[in-house]
Amino acid sequence: MPNNNTDSLFQLIKSLTKAEKRYFKIHVNKQIAGEDTKYLKLFDLIDKQKDYDESKILEKEKTIKSQQLSNLKAHLYKQILQNLRNLNSDEDMDLRIRELIDHSTILYNKCLYDQCVRMLEKAKQMAEKYDKNILLLEITEFEKRLVTKFIRTNIEDKVSLLIKASDEINDQIKNISTFSNLTIKLYSFYLKIGFLRNHKDFELVNSFLYSTLPVFQEDKLSFDEKMYLYNSFVGYYFFIQDFERGYEYAKKWVNLFTDNSNFRVPKIEMYIKALNNLLVSQSKLHKYEEFKSTIQKLDSVESLADLKLTENIRLQLFKYSATHRINRYFMLGEFTEGSEIIPEIAESLENFERLLDTHYIIIFYYKFACMYFGNCEYQKAVFWLNKIINMKDVDLRSDIHSFARILNLISHYELGNLDLVDYYIRSTYRFLIKKNDLHLFQKIIMKFVRKLSSITKDQLIDAFVELREQLLPLNEKFYDRRPFIYFDIISWLESKIETRDIQEIIHEKAIKKINNNI
Repeated sequence: MPNNNTDSLFQLIKSLTKAEKRYFKIHVNKQIAGEDTKYLKLFDLIDKQKDYDESKILEKEKTIKSQQLSNLKAHLYKQILQNLRNLNSDEDMDLRIRELIDHSTILYNKCLYDQCVRMLEKAKQMAEKYDKNILLLEITEFEKRLVTKFIRTNIEDKVSLLIKASDEINDQIKNISTFSNLTIKLYSFYLKIGFLRNHKDFELVNSFLYSTLPVFQEDKLSFDEKMYLYNSFVGYYFFIQDFERGYEYAKKWVNLFTDNSNFRVPKIEMYIKALNNLLVSQSKLHKYEEFKSTIQKLDSVESLADLKLTENIRLQLFKYSATHRINRYFMLGEFTEGSEIIPEIAESLENFERLLDTHYIIIFYYKFACMYFGNCEYQKAVFWLNKIINMKDVDLRSDIHSFARILNLISHYELGNLDLVDYYIRSTYRFLIKKNDLHLFQKIIMKFVRKLSSITKDQLIDAFVELREQLLPLNEKFYDRRPFIYFDIISWLESKIETRDIQEIIHEKAIKKINNNI
């Protein structure tokens, strides 16, 4: 029998808030009697467990037999979900509309067609108001069924209106589906390889984008169509490292919610995502004043009127808020101050780790490592880099896995672990070959690090100058500049050449870029 914390019922009970548990018990106690009390006892037993253990449940509650447990668990799981639905039905727009459709179905089956029509009209008004196209299509299809139940003199007019509405909704849904399909396909490319690597990647993504996009007039699109269109274009331009164009569409996306503020709560996930993407582009382009303004909007999401902070929304807000707290210090080149917030974020990360996707965990680990590296805390940088290097799934964001190994090499050089450098060079080389990510930048770096042990102190500055001269031209080439997104090696080399702190150099460059955007 299951004896681990992956049990679905255990996870569901542990996800409940105190208010949700109280609501469940109050409502269940009103309904149950006799044998039915077993599943409430089961609820309490599981709720008290730190780790799920069925043998202890059977040992503590003798009225529950082993052969009954599976059915009791299924019954309890269903009851919890039903109670959660009832509890949240007034706050979740989809649930509210769905409830009206469900009630319409009951009235329809009772042949109470007039009442059914009125109920559906309420659902339709809400669906239209909040641009719930999928539900609106379902309501329209329901209305078609109802037309046959009425013999009216104006039935042809009604039929014509329904057909027109149905066609318009279908067109919108088709566009939304196309845009969202494009977005997740682009995201799957990004998860695998990170930013664009070469012309082959560009041809693949570019041909996919323009062969997929339907013909459209942007000003005639519905709110949802625009929202998903902007999402697609932001993903595309970020992927090909065109952050200026990505910024334009991220701004359109946020402005869409600014102009239609009534959609913020009903479409809260997409609103938060829009803010996140705008922040990403603003940080990449060093638009610091705009970045601060957008951060305020993200921070104020929790206080939006009528917003219910679900675990899903809390997770999303933590993920993006923490990311951009870190990005702020990267923008300013303030690694000492940035390093001070890492322990707090790392502790919060542990609380959310079971809910976070591996992709974002990798991103956090790499940001932690880069922050510590910028503050010359190389041992701490290595700690977080090793967490990435030792992960089993190296196909997810293989780009970060690659650059984590490059940064690890340089960190060990800074720590004076020259005896380990040769080993890490060989393992990094094998990894890059396997992942088809061994490009000129990586070859130059590994060749340089390999010969460091044979270079005298008198030759060291010249060696750093030579490496810098080799790398600078790469930063001017579209595909070769990709590595500089992951690690500012030029500033590190300049810190060695000028015998200055890397933080000081990056800070000076950051302030100059920020001032150019004022």
